[in-house]
Amino acid sequence: MRWALVKVSLAVTTMVVLAFAVPLGLVIREMARDRAFSNAEREAAAVAPALSITTDRDQLERVVASAGSDAGMAVHLPAGEGQEALELGRRRAADEDIAAVRKLGRASTTGVTGGWTLLQPVALSTGKIAVVEVYVPESDVTNGVGTAWAVLAGVGVALILGSVAVADRLGVRMVRPAQRLVEGAHNLGEGRLGARVPEEGPSELRLAAVAFNSMADQVVQLLANERELAADLSHRLRTPLTVLRLNTASLGEGPAADQTRTAVEQLEREVDTIIRTAREAKPQTAAAGPGAGCDAAEVVRERMAFWSALAEDEGRKWRVAGADRPVRIPVARADLAAALDALLGNVFRHTAEGTAFAVDVHNGEDAVIVLVSDAGPGIPDPEAAMARGRGSGSDGSTGLGLDIVRRLAESTGGDVRLGSSVLGGTEVRIWIQLDGRAPASGGHRQMRRRRPGRFAAVYSRSRTH
Repeated sequence: MRWALVKVSLAVTTMVVLAFAVPLGLVIREMARDRAFSNAEREAAAVAPALSITTDRDQLERVVASAGSDAGMAVHLPAGEGQEALELGRRRAADEDIAAVRKLGRASTTGVTGGWTLLQPVALSTGKIAVVEVYVPESDVTNGVGTAWAVLAGVGVALILGSVAVADRLGVRMVRPAQRLVEGAHNLGEGRLGARVPEEGPSELRLAAVAFNSMADQVVQLLANERELAADLSHRLRTPLTVLRLNTASLGEGPAADQTRTAVEQLEREVDTIIRTAREAKPQTAAAGPGAGCDAAEVVRERMAFWSALAEDEGRKWRVAGADRPVRIPVARADLAAALDALLGNVFRHTAEGTAFAVDVHNGEDAVIVLVSDAGPGIPDPEAAMARGRGSGSDGSTGLGLDIVRRLAESTGGDVRLGSSVLGGTEVRIWIQLDGRAPASGGHRQMRRRRPGRFAAVYSRSRTH
């Protein structure tokens, strides 16, 4: 569309320039020609009064010399009574041309070598007709024409280039919003729900951009509602199932107890399959924007209040640190709650009763660390456990919990690491980036080298307490 507009503008401007420049160039050439011959007529008219008075050669030579020159003017006098024909100056016109002017009695121009000649008839006192010949060089006829044509050509080219530039800018103003609208639609179709189109350009394209952005917002809102529903189902199903599985341990031995435990395990696997399928089918949404997020300390206190009841039933010691002050993070409240439930559920599921656990929150300048530690046997192969969908390797582990946590951390530019806790078991370290930058190679270790001050000290203390 842009190049089509440029081509149309180029064609139209070229036709307009030619329509004006060609006739104007011809007019300029004719004006130069008329100017040259008008000068010649004035020179011839200067000799006419002298010819009507005298035909004396000496006097006429003085008149010709004062009016022009022997090289540019000639006078042809006819033969008279007792007087031969007389010619003054350099003759260039042919005899037949001079004879024709005498016969017709009017001026004429004729071409000669190197230019033109003006033949002007003048009546003598004897009644004869003399002819004054004025030579007009070709350079006088075309004087200034080339310069004028060059100026016209320059002006025409400038007009054409100017119109092309204006058309190109106008085309960009029209085409660029359309291209952005196409790119936005393509990105939205590929699942990049943060794609938006600047509302600029012509009014029609602005309205289209407004409609597109409104549609994208509605799509994001619908998917967010579905995600909240999936998270809610996860909370409603996984947590009661964990409690139910723990309670089946107190049923003792017997066929009915074994069948109950088998049914609970099968139900857990089915729920894991449903949740995994729902999360894998969910397109990636944009990270929380400025002003969005939640208070991590409040969410930690809320979830620990829930799990503390089960911990007391199983005789587990637990501890919360760093949750006494607000800690804002760019993560939705439901997402953080789902991640904490997944990690704490793993603690209850994969460690024996009476195993202690702790949750620590550390607030830094550019990131927040959430540590979930336990005093269990630990994970034999942390790298395998972090592989997406692999799990810890123990019975009933699907890796879904760590995958939920990984998605939450990576959506902010952070990451998740497994290690040994100070309690002797497993430590899951969630690094939540506050400025929303994309994760760099090397993860949070590069950021600690860049900011080794207060945050590194806090992190070091968390490893020793």
